[in-house]
Amino acid sequence: MKIAPPPPPAPVPLSAGHALLDPGALSRLTEKAVREVTRQGQSANTQASYAGAMRYWAAWYGARYGQALHLPVPIPVVVQFIVDHAQRRAEDGVEAGPVKTTRKRVHRAAGGPAAPQQELVHDLPPVIDQQLVAQRYKGKLGPLALNTLVHRIAVLSKAHQVVPDMDNPCNHPGVRDLLKNVRRGYADRGVRAHKQSALTREPLEAVLATCDESPRGKRDRALLLFAWASGGRRRSEVTTATMENLHNHGARGFVYVLGRSKANQEAKDDESNHKPVSGKAAQALREWLALSGISEGPIFRRLRKGGKVTADALDPEAVRKIVQRRCALAGLPGQFSAHSLRSGFVTEAGSQDIPAIKAMLLTGHKKAETFMGYYRAGNVLKNEAGRLLDDEDD
Repeated sequence: MKIAPPPPPAPVPLSAGHALLDPGALSRLTEKAVREVTRQGQSANTQASYAGAMRYWAAWYGARYGQALHLPVPIPVVVQFIVDHAQRRAEDGVEAGPVKTTRKRVHRAAGGPAAPQQELVHDLPPVIDQQLVAQRYKGKLGPLALNTLVHRIAVLSKAHQVVPDMDNPCNHPGVRDLLKNVRRGYADRGVRAHKQSALTREPLEAVLATCDESPRGKRDRALLLFAWASGGRRRSEVTTATMENLHNHGARGFVYVLGRSKANQEAKDDESNHKPVSGKAAQALREWLALSGISEGPIFRRLRKGGKVTADALDPEAVRKIVQRRCALAGLPGQFSAHSLRSGFVTEAGSQDIPAIKAMLLTGHKKAETFMGYYRAGNVLKNEAGRLLDDEDD
């Protein structure tokens, strides 16, 4: 015998003045709440980066269109943003309007004759460019760096993804093809997306040699080794490291339990978030803790003049400055940042033939493609296929 389904529940009586919602669309208040939840789930670094990019979008849009920026942004606006900020070679017969930025001699294939000089142009009007610089939305006149342009588009795309079902102009095939061709054009001119130099073992040892026995030297040495040897920790992971998450295993070293981070957004306590701090890194950390007397709270702290340890944790920007200052003291060529510790760890793992899966377990990379880019850079000279002409005894 079939049992009839229960009747639907009766509508709940509404109090006077209670607004009804449309089940097929989000209200403005709900969209605002979604953005707040998303923003509060991001790290301070990510929030600052996104906020800066969206401020620029708003300033540029206001200057270009004379109105306030609202989402969703129309597709033509994104196209205009790209041609305003990306350089391209001038072509004969093109209608006047693009802004000339530089003259550059473009070379043909290696060893071939040089092509004639060509103008590089972009479409951002000089008066708007000057206003954006004067009001500190831009650092300098001219087109954006390729990395910056790609980041600005990515942030706008992310802003559209926050609200479900909002049309995302950055995903339009025309926009994606245009940005792909911008990258190709830059590559043809020998311009690549900028990457910071990697701190592999040899340059890292030179950096560590600049750390003396002072409180600042002890702290910096412990910080650099903790970040590098535990898997190339992000700077936010270093500055939020606390004694409560550090477990002492005696002569074997420490195990640090990674809290909330980019790779562990929900701060789950599972084995994949347990990171070893052993060997030289453990020794440096013990020396710093013994000198500082830290037994609870932040591990890496601000120092006053004279080396007095404060109760305040370092901020992520301080980690970048420590890396850059120590690299400068070591006289290292190249450009370095806090990310150099992370990329350097992965590159060194590739150079030493550490199985990729073991190194990736420490770094916590979610995208194998990103990890393998650094790993292959360290492993490329060990590819046996590159020695097919060599004899076995060579």
